[in-house]
Amino acid sequence: MSETSNPTSTPRRWYDQDPLLAEVLELLRSYPNDVREQAQNFLAKIEEQIGKETLEKFFEMAQPEKTGNRWYDQDPVVSKAIELLRVVPPAVQRQAATRFLESMKKQGISPDLLKTDSASS
Repeated sequence: MSETSNPTSTPRRWYDQDPLLAEVLELLRSYPNDVREQAQNFLAKIEEQIGKETLEKFFEMAQPEKTGNRWYDQDPVVSKAIELLRVVPPAVQRQAATRFLESMKKQGISPDLLKTDSASS
């Protein structure tokens, strides 16, 4: 049973509060080979907008004290992208999630594939 299967309880993960964001994070988890490239693109776009130094300072403030147990902690690029996504305002999270889904569809990876895979497990 997944961590999100009880709709009456409080979401256990920060991204479970928004179904779109939860879908994106599950896609990221399901397609590890595509994740790094998407994370690099996400970080590059943020860096273009706010600058490398500001991005690094923001990441340092956003980084949790304890890491290493989450699926995305295995890759520093992916971890950095997801941590930044975690701390931005909800409107920015949704915009990033929408753009990510669009990008995955362009690569031929559909969110429907994930739903089919999870329904069979």
